[in-house]
Amino acid sequence: MSFPTRAGACAGLLACAIAAQAQSPTQPQTLREVTVTANPLGDQQPAAPVSTLSGDGLLLRRQSSLGETLNSLPGVSSTYFGPTASRPVIRGMDGDHIRILENSGAMHDASSVSYDHAVSIDPLAVDRIEVLRGPGALLYGGNAIGGVVNLVDGRIPTEPIGGVTGKAEVSGATGSRERSGSAMVEGGNDRIGLHADAFDRRNDDVRVPLSLACARSSGTTTASRLCNSDGQARGGAVGGSLFFDRGYAGLSASSSESSYGSVAEADVRLRMRSQRVAFESLVRQPLPGFESVKVQASGSRYHHTEFEDGVPGTTFRSNGDDLRIEARHAPIGPLRGLIGLQAENATFSAQGAEAFVPPSDTRQRALFLYEAWPQSWGQLTAGLRRESVDVSTPGDPVLARFAPARRSFSPTSASLGAEWNVAPAWQLTGSLGRTERAPKDYELFANGPHVATGAYEVGQATLGTERATSAEAAVQWKSGADRARVGAYQTRFSRYVALLSTGITRDASGNGAGVGVTNCGDGTSVESGCTEQVLPEFAYQAVAARFRGIEAEGNVRLLRADPVLDLEWRADLVRADNLTLGQPLPRIAPARAGATLVWTQGAWGARFGFDAYARQSRVPVGDVAVAGYTLWNAALTYKTKAGPAELMTYVRLDNLTDRLAYSATSILTQSLPGRVPLPGRSLRIGLRADF
Repeated sequence: MSFPTRAGACAGLLACAIAAQAQSPTQPQTLREVTVTANPLGDQQPAAPVSTLSGDGLLLRRQSSLGETLNSLPGVSSTYFGPTASRPVIRGMDGDHIRILENSGAMHDASSVSYDHAVSIDPLAVDRIEVLRGPGALLYGGNAIGGVVNLVDGRIPTEPIGGVTGKAEVSGATGSRERSGSAMVEGGNDRIGLHADAFDRRNDDVRVPLSLACARSSGTTTASRLCNSDGQARGGAVGGSLFFDRGYAGLSASSSESSYGSVAEADVRLRMRSQRVAFESLVRQPLPGFESVKVQASGSRYHHTEFEDGVPGTTFRSNGDDLRIEARHAPIGPLRGLIGLQAENATFSAQGAEAFVPPSDTRQRALFLYEAWPQSWGQLTAGLRRESVDVSTPGDPVLARFAPARRSFSPTSASLGAEWNVAPAWQLTGSLGRTERAPKDYELFANGPHVATGAYEVGQATLGTERATSAEAAVQWKSGADRARVGAYQTRFSRYVALLSTGITRDASGNGAGVGVTNCGDGTSVESGCTEQVLPEFAYQAVAARFRGIEAEGNVRLLRADPVLDLEWRADLVRADNLTLGQPLPRIAPARAGATLVWTQGAWGARFGFDAYARQSRVPVGDVAVAGYTLWNAALTYKTKAGPAELMTYVRLDNLTDRLAYSATSILTQSLPGRVPLPGRSLRIGLRADF
């Protein structure tokens, strides 16, 4: 049974999307909804804090890292660690406060452990990206408190395929001298569907708007390029599904590998490989009292090695298995919803002299419940998730600083939401959430030099469950192609796990020099020169914290005939404070605003816009303010047909004024001041074919 269109199904519990479909401006329409893949109910939904990128929208935003692809979406910024290693930051939170999913299933890599570790999925391999913000993501675990990024690749077909379809793309960019290509083909009938895809990307050092010295073992050079920022990536996948009268069952296998330089160290390169096998099945009406059961299972094997001057150094491994079962029950009176089970096992290890975390095992089990109560005026929702998390380390026989330890946690999260259709074109949403998150292995057991961040990191094995209370409200209006949404939120942590400076220094062996450095910790003085590198100590600590902000976006149709001209606008503001110390939290995005003119006439299309970043002067003690800047961008597209194929040629110009800028959310802006600017002007030309 499907829900009434006006009622929707998920404010405050799951994120949803609005289709921006052009309609007559003289007749306001009821908000029209579309399904978001990460929503387990699968019904059409009303507005909630979500952004979805696909098709032309994804093509014209895509960069070589996930973080930069999503950067500047309302509430979303990036950890920028060069062009390849950048994770998204959502509402001021990063790391394991953000859950990255692959087709709504768990993904295991080492990208949350260190800023120089890339996400194991390249944006070239993704068909659609869904960004879910706020407490609505709680069904995916406590570490989704900041939000969820769901990467959809379609490698397991979920609907019958008639005949053969596919797409191919090639492109090149001047800024990084990038050459990239990807291809996908699908075929089948009403009983079987097959899928195959492949991609390849290569880039040189990224061009920046100033000359930088690059000191390698072979000598020092100076150029307008970001030293050691080149890289390459390639991969592919095969998948297939069998369709039957009441559902489907499918398998996929994927593999990817990449090699790229660390922009923090001129002679360090990272080589990564990831393999994943996934199973997905949906059965409708499997048992009395249930409308459907969906099962997802996956197994991932990931490793990367860091090479210094070509010599293998530290090797990171992350292997994981995940099982998720969602059973949608038949209506119980007015209630519609589902119950679910999730089991996840993960092993992690870092082997090498610079390993700052010990090997660990994490076991997680969870039960969750989601219910929706449609009303004539809108809908009420409620959700609950209970987890059991066990984190242990056997220690390390080589590195004595890692001792055996084990911790167990029982996080509980809950959410309430309401949607009110106050008029055919107006809707109000609100939600309350209580979320708990178990600390990760590195937050508990880290103890060593983290060269990429220039710090000696120390975990705290006595950390308790992280706890937060969230509230948000939004108003949305839509009339034809014109729309607007404004929302505000606040998340208050009684215990927020943050990596903070202790004011102490250590050498690479862990010897401490104390507050007010007078020696290097190894017996030598600072004045005479250290025999080992001195690093500031940063420790994971539980503090009281508060995140609050505003997000706004919309569209105004300026010309409604041929040509069509739209003005897309966006803005956001986040304030994050360490209430224990009475100062701002580090690496928070400044106030931002942007606008883009979108013109279409026949086969032609054009975009021209900007994103303005204010000066970020709300920084903790010891950090320096980051100057504001404005980045201008433009694009031109042309669509035509060539036999059965639809072709789109596009030209995209990023940072067209070649503005020198530094990211306030990148740790490199503070640890390597003036050495890692954002990319300069770059022209990208590409061709995509759909058949």
